[in-house]
Parts: sequence; structure tokens; C-alpha cells
Amino acid sequence: MITAAKFEIISNTVNQGNNLLSVSLLCELAGVSRSGYYAWVEAAPYRQKLEEKDKADFEHILEAFKHRGYAKGARSIHMRLLHVGIVMNVKKIYRLMNKYGLRCPYRGPNPYRQMAKALKTNSVFPNKVNREFLAGGPRKVLLTDITYIFYANGVCYLSTILDAFTREVLAYELSECLEVTFVLETIDDLVETHGCEVDNTTIVHSDQGCHYTSKAFIKALHDNQFVQSMSRKGNCWDNAPQESFFGHMKDEIKYEIAMMKTFAEVKTKVDDWMDYYNNDRYQWDLVKLSPKEYYHYVTTGIYPLKTWGSAPNPEV
Repeated sequence: MITAAKFEIISNTVNQGNNLLSVSLLCELAGVSRSGYYAWVEAAPYRQKLEEKDKADFEHILEAFKHRGYAKGARSIHMRLLHVGIVMNVKKIYRLMNKYGLRCPYRGPNPYRQMAKALKTNSVFPNKVNREFLAGGPRKVLLTDITYIFYANGVCYLSTILDAFTREVLAYELSECLEVTFVLETIDDLVETHGCEVDNTTIVHSDQGCHYTSKAFIKALHDNQFVQSMSRKGNCWDNAPQESFFGHMKDEIKYEIAMMKTFAEVKTKVDDWMDYYNNDRYQWDLVKLSPKEYYHYVTTGIYPLKTWGSAPNPEV
């Protein structure tokens, strides 16, 4: 038993109305010094102040944890607090989360990695990314993939295009079927929304799934002058940031979506999470900014957070 706990027991015993034991005897029985006990008693007001400070700081942590309805770990909380002007050490956040029993969600393995193999062609392109995801800066390496999303009454499919440098979701489509059309619509969304930011050196990288080896997808990339790249067969590490993105998304919304009964409900939740992810889900490796904030930072040099010293250097 730690010394403070022993002092607490001694204090409670002494303060009982029917106690006949002296402080000296209780300290002797507990194996602590009498002077140490009285020092602990005198420090009670100081401990009370610390407790009140912890409670006030935990209120800030709890507010950041609940921001926009998505649970967060200590580092995400730290970054959220920075965005509202509060500086709090990550170790302190860990301590207070443990003290008050606040737990972040556990990142489990993804059981839905296998893609449909029907209609696969022999059109396979070389891996031009070669895991150099940050090469060239923003809008130069775009990663795309499809994942399954299960809800109470069925399953739907999500196609995304992710900027490997900024980790921003540039385009996405949710579909009730696996036809190639919704993947092509993701390309259309990308061009419509970010056409002025990409060019004929932009690489679109995928796995060797049937959608990405289809003639329609190859033509869509060619028509928009994108460079096509593919992972090696069965090698998920060649598209690791995209896989990680799907993992984090499912960790945060899969249980809520599992209770939903309609595709429309799922789409509303996915739309909200995508907006949250791009604008308010801060990432430690993006110098504590959200993906959109990070893109603005690396393209303008303006760091949006108050700093004590020079702004961090982006990974250009």
C-alpha cells in the first residue's frame, strides 16, 4: 500500500468518534513516520487545490473528447485543445484520462480487406509510388480504394481518393452496389472539386482490384491525364495510408452505423464524418493540424496555431 493511502486510513481512523488509538500507534502499525503523517495533514489544502485544478482541466479534456461526437485519444485531445487556445501536455492528458476513467476506442484489426475478384482484367500497371507517399508534395500522389460498410439492414460500399501528402479526402462516393460506376464517379468528383490542383504528373494509385483494372477506370484516368499506379498483388503496405484511413474511420463510426436501418442514415453519418475528418480531426504527423489546414499551411506557409517560437516545418 502506498504511503498516501496509509495516511488516509490513519486520518479516517483518528476522526472517528469512538477511536481510542493514538496517532503514534497508528503510524507505528502502518509503518509510517508520525512527522510524515502530520506533514501530509498540513498539505491537505494544497492537495485540494491540485484536485480542483485537475477537475477543471478534465472538463476541457472531456469537451475536446466529445467534440463533434467522435471519441479521441490523448494526442487528438491535445491538438483539439490547441485549436481552442488551450495548451496541455499530452502526459497530463493521459494522467487525467486514467484518473477519471476516460477511455479512447481501441484500434482493432480490419476484417474486411478482401475485394471482389469478378470481372478482373489483365491490365496491371507498375507500382510508380513504391511507398514514397510524400514524394512531390500535395496533390501529387493520390490513393484510392473501396471498403465495405455494414449496417443493420445491409451493406454498402465506400470509394475514396486520399491525398497521401496531406491525408485529405479529396473525393468519395457511397454506393449500395459494387458496380464500377461509383468508382468512376469518385474520379469525376475529384476533377470537379480539385481539378485546378492536379495535373498530368499526378499519380492515382490503387490495388489490383477489378474496378481499377477495368477498361472504364483506365480510360477515366487517361482522359483526365492522370498517371496510373498499382500496388503489388496482395501487398497492402503499398497502399498503407489508405488502409489506415479506412481503419480509423471504422473505429470511430462502425458501431453507430451498425445500428442504422437505411442507406440514407449511413450516408448522412459518412458525410458528417468526412467533413469532421478533413476539417476538425487533427493529426500529430500533420504538425497538429487537420488535413485541410495542413494543405493550406504547406501551400501558403501560414501556420494557423499560436506557437512559442518558430512554426514547425512541413514535410515538403
